[in-house]
Amino acid sequence: MDAIILQTLNGLDKGSAYALIALGLTLIFGTLGVVNFAHGALFMIGAFCAVFLQRILSLSTITIDETQKDFLGNPLKVETPYVHNWFGPETGSLIIDWSVPLAIFFAIPVMIAVGFIMERGLIKHFYKRPHADQILVTFGLAIVLQEIIKYFYGANPIPTPAPDALKGAADFGALFGFDPNVIIYPYWRLIYFCFAALIIGAVFAFLQFTTFGMVVRAGMADRETVGLLGIDIDKRFTIMFGIAAAVAGLAGVMYTPINPPNYHMGMDFLVLSFVVVVVGGMGSLPGAVAAGFLLGILESFASTTWATTTIPGINQIIIYLVAIIILLTRPRGLMGKKGVMED
Repeated sequence: MDAIILQTLNGLDKGSAYALIALGLTLIFGTLGVVNFAHGALFMIGAFCAVFLQRILSLSTITIDETQKDFLGNPLKVETPYVHNWFGPETGSLIIDWSVPLAIFFAIPVMIAVGFIMERGLIKHFYKRPHADQILVTFGLAIVLQEIIKYFYGANPIPTPAPDALKGAADFGALFGFDPNVIIYPYWRLIYFCFAALIIGAVFAFLQFTTFGMVVRAGMADRETVGLLGIDIDKRFTIMFGIAAAVAGLAGVMYTPINPPNYHMGMDFLVLSFVVVVVGGMGSLPGAVAAGFLLGILESFASTTWATTTIPGINQIIIYLVAIIILLTRPRGLMGKKGVMED
């Protein structure tokens, strides 16, 4: 039982990343009808927003400290971060330590701006083009973006730690009545799952309970009729593209302590996220979220020693096997609707 709980927890944090990226993908496809293969790059850009902010906060000034000497008797050069000078040593150190959570506030406007530029500058010209054209142009854009990141940050992963207060692990098993130290799980992974649940809930609440969201849902169902009512639905869809970009970016920001950012992380998650979208059902937001968590948990269980010993390599193919089985039995996915991408 303890192994089941632990693997379920592992699956939930990985499924959280899948669900957030798939949610953004489905928002874009459901509103604009665009198959956006650059969405994984938005996840990557969000992660590097955290890296960028950490480096900015760590910028230092070099001073000569006459009270300290090196082994030759020369005064030592001391690096003091600017935030220490501005806010004091204690507050400055705290700001640097909490750079990843602070990156959330930095990433939101950056990702919305990136989404607007991407939609207005490129993707709007492909609304009425075949899906194959959309895939080619957005995939090309993703490659360009990842090469830009590689040029500025290099090819190696960049460690971006969580705050010191959240680096430990919780005795999760004690909550279920197990012996102490049986199920130990990192705090940050639990925080990531809770964060993902909050973002997903906020997106659904926004679409369900706000006037803006209701108009967007109406436009997703019948774009022409909403336009005839005098509503600028294109403008609202552009805003939704920005929101979808922000969702992907926030998923990337909070994932950095779990998986150090690198230039190809967007592509790594993109393929799996498209599988999630297809399994959940093209255009179905609940389906994307449900499939994300389902496949994350299945992948976690397939990565256990017992599974990989019994069927070598099963952890690499389990998601695709499940996708094949589901699509053979339910061609539209778990919650897909009739007519979506069927013409």
